[in-house]
Amino acid sequence: MSLEEDAKLLAKVELFTNVAPKRLKLLALASSRVLFAQGQDICVEGQEGEEAFILISGEAEVKIRVDGGAMATVATLGCNDIVGEMAILRDMPRTATVTALSPVATLRIGKQDFLNLLQEFPEVAVSVLRALADRLAHTTSDLAKARAARSA
Repeated sequence: MSLEEDAKLLAKVELFTNVAPKRLKLLALASSRVLFAQGQDICVEGQEGEEAFILISGEAEVKIRVDGGAMATVATLGCNDIVGEMAILRDMPRTATVTALSPVATLRIGKQDFLNLLQEFPEVAVSVLRALADRLAHTTSDLAKARAARSA
């Protein structure tokens, strides 16, 4: 695909919906395509996160380790979803394992390229912060509902 097409794909990602097209082209230029086979791990819980992946086709499941060491599925991801961005932003190991449920095509964005974009273009950082705040509000709401259902 072309740089223009990759920039259009990035524009569909929640974190980047309000980012100017020329900024997305810079990010697209720094990204690379990575393919994952069905059953292959995209990210592994506990590993260092040096990149984020944007799904451009296929589906993946997100699992976390719960009490007793069992893995629990917490989400299913599809086209335009991003994984791995939290490890980049927090400088901490990955918090979940993401596994391809089908063949998955991704755009890989390296940690330093992502951080450089945020530093060079504050409006991109603000857009990312807003998207992450929205995601946190949604997660908090889901957690409150789950706790209420469990105590009922």
